[in-house]
Amino acid sequence: MALIEKKIVDSIELVESNHIQVRTANIIEKDDIEIARTYHRHVLSPGDDITNEDLKVQTIANAIWTDEVINNYKASIKPIEPEPTNNLE
Repeated sequence: MALIEKKIVDSIELVESNHIQVRTANIIEKDDIEIARTYHRHVLSPGDDITNEDLKVQTIANAIWTDEVINNYKASIKPIEPEPTNNLE
């Protein structure tokens, strides 16, 4: 009776904003029969570090994330402004 745990990237989606959504399936098998499956999702923004991503994700990011795409994304990010404080003196 052998338990095996596998992790596979089973879905990669490119959305209009050039973000990449990645879904990883965590699969547990007992004697070659799947007994459990859970999912984890994460999103990558243009310019994110992709060195630890699946090769398929890296290939897509390298093809889509040109310097222009990365610069446009960074320019679209607005800094978070601190909320005003009430100075009650």
